[in-house]
Amino acid sequence: MNRIPVALACVVPALACAQSSAAPQVFESQLHRFRAVTLTDDLDHPWGLAFLPDGRMLVTERPGRLRIAGQDGTLSDPIAGVPEVDADGQGGLLDVALAPDFAQSRLIYLSFAEPGEGGSGTSVARARLAESENRLEGLQVIFRQEPKVEGGAHFGSRLVFARDGNLFITTGDRQHRPFVQDLSKLQGKVVRVRPDGTIPPDNPFVNRAGARPEIWSYGHRNLQGAALHPETGQLWTVEHGARGGDELNAPKAGRNYGWPVITYGVDYSGARIGVGQRKEGMEQPIHYWDPSIAPSGLMFYTGDKFPSWKGNAFVGALGFQLLARLVLDGEHVRQEERLLEGYGQRIRAVVQGPDGFIYLLTDDSDGRIVRLEPIS
Repeated sequence: MNRIPVALACVVPALACAQSSAAPQVFESQLHRFRAVTLTDDLDHPWGLAFLPDGRMLVTERPGRLRIAGQDGTLSDPIAGVPEVDADGQGGLLDVALAPDFAQSRLIYLSFAEPGEGGSGTSVARARLAESENRLEGLQVIFRQEPKVEGGAHFGSRLVFARDGNLFITTGDRQHRPFVQDLSKLQGKVVRVRPDGTIPPDNPFVNRAGARPEIWSYGHRNLQGAALHPETGQLWTVEHGARGGDELNAPKAGRNYGWPVITYGVDYSGARIGVGQRKEGMEQPIHYWDPSIAPSGLMFYTGDKFPSWKGNAFVGALGFQLLARLVLDGEHVRQEERLLEGYGQRIRAVVQGPDGFIYLLTDDSDGRIVRLEPIS
């Protein structure tokens, strides 16, 4: 676990400020000069992005719309048949992922804040994208966070298919802290299910009385970034702390990551949370941020467009409006460089495209899809 000094990117603010939101903006980093190209700025709080086989993008908007975006920035009409969402506060339509066999099955997965008796919770549905691409067919909810609770905060939620075909789902604590350490409840957990929502028999709590068998790891606050490490296949996550204490973790089966018993942050009032920063039986983060950057989105870069960034992790930041580049040495962060400072956008999602470029979603009522391109 570490929190290390950061190397700040050298941004070109005068150029960025002089251009319109639709014009490319140029930035300098330690290793690459690059431009940020806005493909569209006509999305309402976009949240999740997944690439179709032909390079177009499925993108969610938090109020409850799913669209297809072209590489030229054109947006389809909203796709019919998405689930009803509770678009309150941080809730709504959240992440999107393609089934590993999408080319044959045309199945997509959506996470969303689902309304119901007692409030709302993070749910996941799957459906078939019709050949016409204008509707979803056969929608089926495969996971529901229970119990549902009141409030519009801390839903998580990212969807990641593991190499074995199982699906990881990240959830938030829904601001119900006592539920997070309670294995009979699904708040503040990483969940692992089969593609149809059934339980893998090797999940860590399958045979524990009183524990939900979906749980993979627990003790998390609000996980809004998740990705598989390209070499190991291990799940990595980022989660929001309170005031300080944002974390990067690689959650292992059955492990307890401490919230709200241990944390590197304090409450928004300044009051201490839990017992401090360490407790026996609870895991330490790989890396933490204090002050909080409000992380959302996580990606490991494996492409060839930015060769000097290969193997680095990238984390979007809402609060500090930046993109953090993390240089890794195993499960250790050796260096952090902060990119896009001065860009003035809350970064919600970070995705590597099949073309090797880096794509971002910005969190705003005129939210953008942005493509990062190297300048030789």
